[in-house]
Amino acid sequence: MDPVIFASEVRHALSGVLADLSFSRLVVLTDSNTQSKCLPLISSVLPQDTIYISVSAGEIHKNLQTCAEIWSQMTKAALDRKALMLNLGGGVITDMGGFCASLYKRGIRFVNMPTTLLSQVDASVGGKLGVDFEGLKNHLGVFNEPETVIVAQEFLATLPKAELRSGYAEILKHGLIRDSSYFSKLNAENWENQDWESLIHHSVGIKKAVVEADPKEAGLRKILNFGHTIGHAFESHFLDTSNHLLHGEAIALGMICEGFLSFQKVGFSYQELDQLTKMMLQIYGKVDFSVDELDPILDLCLQDKKNEGSTLMFSLLTSIGDCTYNIPVNREEIREAIIHYHNLKTA
Repeated sequence: MDPVIFASEVRHALSGVLADLSFSRLVVLTDSNTQSKCLPLISSVLPQDTIYISVSAGEIHKNLQTCAEIWSQMTKAALDRKALMLNLGGGVITDMGGFCASLYKRGIRFVNMPTTLLSQVDASVGGKLGVDFEGLKNHLGVFNEPETVIVAQEFLATLPKAELRSGYAEILKHGLIRDSSYFSKLNAENWENQDWESLIHHSVGIKKAVVEADPKEAGLRKILNFGHTIGHAFESHFLDTSNHLLHGEAIALGMICEGFLSFQKVGFSYQELDQLTKMMLQIYGKVDFSVDELDPILDLCLQDKKNEGSTLMFSLLTSIGDCTYNIPVNREEIREAIIHYHNLKTA
């Protein structure tokens, strides 16, 4: 079975997958959004004895408490080790659902159906699963591959504009780290009217090639983290506040800051930094925060999983389309990069 299936008709694709996989029972995991908006698109091809589990939507619920609720319902349904889990949702559901499947009875098989642009171009490839813990993003997790991933553009029509924009940040990142000609074709103006099918294919291809070369993030795969060390720190800092940031919004901020570090540390040109910055600000605007919040944000950077001991290791751009990794950056240099962002003027 193909690791990623690009489906022109989602029901037909899912029906074929379920016919090819032998399983005792199917359990479908949704959140409150995908239960109402996405499940109806596939419900007609699901077995009559399917178990349905739905959890509250949002990153704030991606934790062990929610996992315990999922495991409890799986246990009450007496699901055995030959059960199959179908995770229907964005990155929160595919990350958490895959994590729950991987631990239930030491592991059952699962299929991911990412429903957001972000999850289709990012979480669909690489086998990274996990949950947030004590305010730290993806702090607990495992590497485990789904039986397959079904990517269907039909689901994008269910998304609010802000979620589509959030996913676009990862597409921009793929161009920045690996393909300058791809990046040059991506729009800042009228960004929402693009050939999403083509962009999803291309972005999945970029990530797939990187992951296959380095499945467990020993080296090259670290380039996929560009923008994420500082971006995740901001995402975690604002997680339980009224200023909650979507993942892509935080990563856009992180890419500006880490673009500045690239200029300072590895020869990224000022012209390209300016190009990156203007594009991110045009699409995502500027996140408002106080310099008084800097220390807790810097503390969160120190918890990043890519760090080695107390040394902060960054993936930085040498040019648009080329990224290096394992670049040590100290706390004061990160502070300077965040202050650079804070001082940017917007039109």
